[in-house]
Amino acid sequence: MAKKEEDILKKLTKAMEEVQTGKRFQHTLGVEFTCAALAMKHDAPIFQAQLAGLLHDCAKCMDDEKLLKICEKKGLPVSEVERRNPYLLHGKVGAYLAKNTYEIDDEDILNAIENHTTGRPEMSKLEKITFIADYIEPGRRTAPNLSVVRKMSFEDLDAALLKILEDTLSFLKSGEGEIDPKTLETYQYYAKQRKKEK
Repeated sequence: MAKKEEDILKKLTKAMEEVQTGKRFQHTLGVEFTCAALAMKHDAPIFQAQLAGLLHDCAKCMDDEKLLKICEKKGLPVSEVERRNPYLLHGKVGAYLAKNTYEIDDEDILNAIENHTTGRPEMSKLEKITFIADYIEPGRRTAPNLSVVRKMSFEDLDAALLKILEDTLSFLKSGEGEIDPKTLETYQYYAKQRKKEK
């Protein structure tokens, strides 16, 4: 790794430690590590993946009010579901902060941060890696089918992505929270893609 890249990672790691709780920071390091591992396996740029992993939750420790306030102030769109569940905005606000506070101008990284919770149709490889790494990082314990998804992730990104979306939707349908239409749309898109391939 180039010295410059190393310095950027060091600086951002320190910045995340300052804005996150201890537990959240440990999760962030786990996601960064998993993003790098998945990038190696699936031939994606490792440094880009580390940056996306490191910054994916840069807005996660803000309270609901602050997330909504930033969106209003900066003109970031807020859906009805997001207004009722402002924690869903941490991806959107995170992408904004990554660009304006942490000086990331790579669109792919910004998209990966913005969409790491809900996913979106036509995700790039980096977006898929960040979305999956957030779900499977070593500190995760409770997600359903975790060992299956972890194994899948290193074999077939799309299969792992679809499984995560499926499990997330069935968890939410069981009354554990409101479904973001974007998650449903992403699931339907990749389920359709999968059918086409078969």
